[in-house]
Amino acid sequence: MLSFNRRALICLPLALAACGFTPVYSTGGNGTRLQNNILIDDPTTESGYLITRRIEERLGRSVAGGYRMAVSVTTAQEDLAVDREGDITRFNLLGNADYTLIDNTTGRIVLSGTVDNFTGYSAADTTVATLAAEQDALRRLMVLLGDQIIVRLLTADLT
Repeated sequence: MLSFNRRALICLPLALAACGFTPVYSTGGNGTRLQNNILIDDPTTESGYLITRRIEERLGRSVAGGYRMAVSVTTAQEDLAVDREGDITRFNLLGNADYTLIDNTTGRIVLSGTVDNFTGYSAADTTVATLAAEQDALRRLMVLLGDQIIVRLLTADLT
């Protein structure tokens, strides 16, 4: 059994190379190409700020990058659970982010798309606790949406 696992482990890189797999952060990979090379449009909302911050945490902040990105975020809240008295005890926060990556040298749209996700939070006994839970849910949602955009950027064909 051990010799089979060892052979499979040794053959795995060869199989991946044969299928066209390229590591994201290798020379010429999207991770290397995009690192500190995307200038994101200034956010105008809290959601826009949070998602911009997440993307810049992962890909770096650029002053005059080779790419420019526009991100537009919309959120909505839906009631999820209601108790016997009619009070809402749980909410879902739904988020949608449209993004466009533009090559600064050519002005060509390299990649665009939409990602969506959701987070939930509970309504506590106090207004302050509920507002804190809502703000935390918004931060978590923007991290999720930002990470989804990054995955799409890193796996896209940007040529």
